[in-house]
Amino acid sequence: MAEGERIYQTWVDSDRFVPSRFVRPARRFMSVEAAGGIVLLIAAVLAVVWANMPFGETYERFWSNHFVLEIGDLHVLDESLRELVNDALMTVFFFVVGLEIKRELVVGELRDRKKAALPALAALGGMIVPALVYVALTAGEGGQAAQGWGIPMATDIAFSIGVISLLGARISPGAKLFLLALAIADDIGAIAVIAIFYTDDLSLMWLFLSLAGLTIVYAANRAGVRSILFYVVAGTAVWYFVLESGVHATLAGVALGLMTPVVAMYSDDEYHRHSTWLVSKYEMDAASPESRERVDADALQLASIARESVSPLDRLEHALHPWSSFLIVPVFALANAGIRFADIDVGAAVTSGVALGVAFGLVFGKLFGITVFTWVAVKLGWGKLPRRTGWAHVFGLAALAGIGFTVSLFITDLAFTDALLTDQAKIGIFIGSGVAGITGYLVLRSRPTPQEEFDAAREAEAQAAVG
Repeated sequence: MAEGERIYQTWVDSDRFVPSRFVRPARRFMSVEAAGGIVLLIAAVLAVVWANMPFGETYERFWSNHFVLEIGDLHVLDESLRELVNDALMTVFFFVVGLEIKRELVVGELRDRKKAALPALAALGGMIVPALVYVALTAGEGGQAAQGWGIPMATDIAFSIGVISLLGARISPGAKLFLLALAIADDIGAIAVIAIFYTDDLSLMWLFLSLAGLTIVYAANRAGVRSILFYVVAGTAVWYFVLESGVHATLAGVALGLMTPVVAMYSDDEYHRHSTWLVSKYEMDAASPESRERVDADALQLASIARESVSPLDRLEHALHPWSSFLIVPVFALANAGIRFADIDVGAAVTSGVALGVAFGLVFGKLFGITVFTWVAVKLGWGKLPRRTGWAHVFGLAALAGIGFTVSLFITDLAFTDALLTDQAKIGIFIGSGVAGITGYLVLRSRPTPQEEFDAAREAEAQAAVG
């Protein structure tokens, strides 16, 4: 390894750069999201292909099949397969989002208000400006069209991190983490928009039951209840209450994720002390006449201590994140991304106010909203750019944030009941996300790698010393 590369790698790996407590889980998160983005793209392409095959009418027919659950005379549930995916499976996705937000707020980059200010303000610009662009371009549409202003506000973490992964070492870890923090702050904004502006008529009784269920979960957490079965049952009940209340059911997942404990029962020191004692006890028990029973008891106790030395949040995120990225979100894309072009006037749809509003909002709204708000925040001293991150990087990252696939499709389903408007919005999402991804990739690809910048700086210093 060259001397410059060795020094650079030491700098990257050092705790002076970013606390390792944050870097390790963040890198795990991004590695799964990057691979999940590929699976998500494949699922979206399959949906479009399926909808446009000679038997393409089966696409809509399949996802419109209804699932009915009745217990005696009680009518419990009656939803189409698409609604089950959007209301039930996506609750798990939003639960994982809630876990990630909780981790960032408690032990991650967003726990420090000064560090959180820059990505939070960048995300705010990336929500306000796209919404304004959409409103401006749909001003003369009338009807339901105006309700789609929330569609271009979202950032798809899986796709944006997937593009970042293609750039490899060309992007500094600080820039990657800035995009991740921005996307998470964007998720918080999208969740608030869904809760406030895309909620049906409220049923106060069911809403009260939802709050009561969340209160029970909170009390159980405080009391130290550790049974996963209890929380699965309680969480399912809360989900059903929220579904019936008129608030979108996926918000139950967010609420439960935010309530998940982020601190383990045993600290690192306690785990080391207990495990060391159990290992020494095992050596004594192994020599006893009843060694099998005693060793088994020791092993079970050690397993329990090891499990409780990892926080419930980390255990759940580790268990559910791959399922969310590789199964739930791709199934959501398969159920929602299909557009049957034979049923629409593609030219008119592409040039409609809804499609243009979504596409321009994702491309130009995100690009300028994030860049300008970041520039203002830095100039006012409210935050500073990560190391090895210049304004060209910010511009490229802002473009990547315009990839708004998953949550944009989700909000489209909430905003429109008109099939034509839904298809126009989907076309805008496809075009806008594609242009944003390509633009961001090309901008960031044109920049020198942090290693090249480091070597250039060293060479300039050496030449200056010689001169």
